[in-house]
Amino acid sequence: MDSSLNTTEPLPAAPFWRHLLAMLYDSLLIIPLFMAAAALWIAVFGPTKTLDEPAVPAVLQWCSWILILLLFFGIFWRRAGQTLGMQAWRIELMSTSGEPLTWKQVTIRLSGAMLSAVFFGGGYLWRFVPPHHRYWHDRLSQTRLVLVPKSG
Repeated sequence: MDSSLNTTEPLPAAPFWRHLLAMLYDSLLIIPLFMAAAALWIAVFGPTKTLDEPAVPAVLQWCSWILILLLFFGIFWRRAGQTLGMQAWRIELMSTSGEPLTWKQVTIRLSGAMLSAVFFGGGYLWRFVPPHHRYWHDRLSQTRLVLVPKSG
């Protein structure tokens, strides 16, 4: 976590619109990683003769994508509590205990985010329920998104 955030008052929750923009920014970084993984698997398995035939087994592709997501978010969140998109929009992911995030919290948060999306975004809409204004995956992983104050 950023050591400049040593304040006695709790930081406010990050606005929803900022989080959406941070997710968009991060998706522009993750999609090329997905494409690189697909290209790597096609190099291993070779191209197919028709477009109807998949070049890479679906389970292998999905496992690659999940590993990419876990490593991308895990490394950023554990290092500084922020991905590049979160840095750009001044959002930080914090553990509710104040301790640095663990790999278990990262895994639970990512799994919860995927489940939130599968349930028609219900887990994301939970963010609008008072008093805590946290997503399902924040509640499950004991984390919260906060707005980082402007520096200087």
